[in-house]
Amino acid sequence: LKTRSEPLGITLVIGDHEKFVFDENTYGALLQYPNVDGKVSDYSSFIQTAHDAGALVAVAADLMSLALLKPPGEMDADVVVGSSQRFGVPLGYGGPHAAYFAARDAYKRHMPGRIIGVSIDANGKSGYRMALQTREQHIRREKATSNICTAQALLAIMAGMYAVYHGPDGIKNIAKNIHISTKILADELEKNGLKQVNSAFFDTICIEHEIDNATIRNLALEARINFRFIDDKHIGITLDETTQPEDIQNILTVFRQALQQKAEPVSFETGVDKFGFPAELARQTEYLTHPVFNSYYSETEMMRYIKRLENRDLSLTRSMIPLGSCTMKLNAATEMYPVSWPEFGRLHPFVPQDQARGYRQVFDELEAMLCEITGFDAISLQPNSGAQGEYAGLLVIRAYHKSRGDGNRNVVLIPSSAHGTNPASAVMTGMDVIIVKCDEKGNIDLEDLRAKAVENREKLAAMMVTYPSTHGVFESKITEMCEIMHENGGQVYMDGANLNAQVGLTNPAIIGADVCHINLHKTFSIPHGGGGPGMGPIGVAKHLTPFLPTHSVVPVGGEKGIPAVSGTPWGSSSILLISYAYIKMLGSAGVTDATKWAILNANYIVSRLQETFPILYKGEKDRAAHEMIFDFRPFKESANIEVEDVAKRLMDYGFHAPTVSFPVPGTMMIEPTESESRDELDRFCDALLQIREEIREIENGTADKENNVLKNAPHTAEIVISENYELPYSREKAVYPLLYLRENKFWPPVGRIDNVYGDRNLVCACPPLEAYE
Repeated sequence: LKTRSEPLGITLVIGDHEKFVFDENTYGALLQYPNVDGKVSDYSSFIQTAHDAGALVAVAADLMSLALLKPPGEMDADVVVGSSQRFGVPLGYGGPHAAYFAARDAYKRHMPGRIIGVSIDANGKSGYRMALQTREQHIRREKATSNICTAQALLAIMAGMYAVYHGPDGIKNIAKNIHISTKILADELEKNGLKQVNSAFFDTICIEHEIDNATIRNLALEARINFRFIDDKHIGITLDETTQPEDIQNILTVFRQALQQKAEPVSFETGVDKFGFPAELARQTEYLTHPVFNSYYSETEMMRYIKRLENRDLSLTRSMIPLGSCTMKLNAATEMYPVSWPEFGRLHPFVPQDQARGYRQVFDELEAMLCEITGFDAISLQPNSGAQGEYAGLLVIRAYHKSRGDGNRNVVLIPSSAHGTNPASAVMTGMDVIIVKCDEKGNIDLEDLRAKAVENREKLAAMMVTYPSTHGVFESKITEMCEIMHENGGQVYMDGANLNAQVGLTNPAIIGADVCHINLHKTFSIPHGGGGPGMGPIGVAKHLTPFLPTHSVVPVGGEKGIPAVSGTPWGSSSILLISYAYIKMLGSAGVTDATKWAILNANYIVSRLQETFPILYKGEKDRAAHEMIFDFRPFKESANIEVEDVAKRLMDYGFHAPTVSFPVPGTMMIEPTESESRDELDRFCDALLQIREEIREIENGTADKENNVLKNAPHTAEIVISENYELPYSREKAVYPLLYLRENKFWPPVGRIDNVYGDRNLVCACPPLEAYE
């Protein structure tokens, strides 16, 4: 919060909520539930006072505790946030973990990111969709209030399935076991003369003592136990569902040895006579009431439920996913394997450093490899998404300017072709955004850039540029652009989204960039996971090294470093293992070959399709980079076909649609990556060429402009087996337009979704199953 508040001019008042007095300048409050030392408080009166003063209240709450404790919503909180890690996701030395974000219904359209809602398809059937699906940054750009891009979807699925399997009763039993174990420990320690200072608690106790900390620490380490030493007189202890009776016995033995008392066995048979919090703080309301959380209690049933959902996903296991700007490449099994090892997965992010030397070796070697690849002097692994890498990089530039007495430098030049998160990130760092034009070939207008750099030279902070460009070409003037920025006192931020076309052939340092973020989930093979986990480390030139992000708990970053941009020192630490293994196994020659194949595959698609579909931009040598943009706008006039119709029809051919209408409306941006064989590229090209023939049928009048295979796509199994099939083309044409589909058919689970209906009828929670009957 300190990091994010300062550039926006927001003042933080950090202190005791019970003593805080609201005034007309206070717009909000953030509370922790339970707090950092484990104390549980009823915030109802504080929240009422805040509301009376016109302020709103967010509560950061432990999800597991809410199975027993009064939820913040019942205290009238406005927003509740937290981590879902406790629902079955490994600690992973800091991540990845999915956060949760809940708000009152009144604020749902102010929430960042996207919400899964319920709409209807063309046949009147219900279907889930991403409501409000155009990201804020793409609508508002330099007026955006959030740069949030990555959603930790894969981790959210893990946490969600944990809840599905255990159900409300199972979750409550887990929470009870955690709390009862904690209460037993607290009671036993008090019997030994130690004071437990939390008047109410869930899983964390705070022990007041008069013993030398070094004595306790040494005894604990001998017993392979880590405590949290809050200060010289207080120790924090947290238990979880993995805590066994012998663990509690070992903790008690440590304290009894420190007190020079005789160790005595603890009886766990009688349990506890009451909870460690008052009745008024106990949860009264139901939760997880939807049938899905009350249906799958056997492992077999759970397996089948997950498989049923998996069968509705069109993934890389079926076909290439040619999303432009997203680099959906192969995630090899060997790279993924170490993530599941307990030696990596079960480490708490703040264990003593000498207990995580394996991780440190991975970090050090990965940083060195990324430095060599990018040409930069130093890397920070802390930002845990590409958008957060943008944000961190701009803050580093801001700190650099301030250190030189240039705190007035707050103008960022951003080309009109940039990713939407670029201007949003700049605004969040307190910068003013000026858009630079692109020419008719999609390149940054060099003279417009020069004019705006000179005009703003006294306030110029940086330029944000993507290379190769978002239009899919290597801009030949890129080094000159960087020189223009440096001549006028600015820095160059390179968006690393397209680094997959650089590795081994060129790098950000060669072109003249000062900082860039690296999408490890793109170029370096971490799975996208339906939106996450992602990682966005930043690399910097030597003069920016002192300003790399620090951390309040673990010493990292530069000597003049900006405050933390992530809750943990190395971001989502455990998935760094994937990129580490990817680079180690490929080596220098391998990662370079991957780049060459990515560019070759892209240009092969260009060569097969450019006579049929206009390609919007090419480089000076008549080539694309690693991706290209095809223009579908002419078909609107000739056949009443929109780019969305082609995207939906591709589902019938077994392909996920490429990126639609970004960065240019009415177009498709296609990126095959190096992972795809020529056979797969041909299959994809054959599908698009056949779709062109279907468009031609509309153009020549053979097919109706409104009732045709494209406008009705995708076609579900239910449609084609219906006795009342009344479409003006054959069932075979609908679902088997090419021969290969008879061998490997993906059946879309729903038909064409009504987007307008979905946005007008936003549903945040699952409706009952009866709604689907």
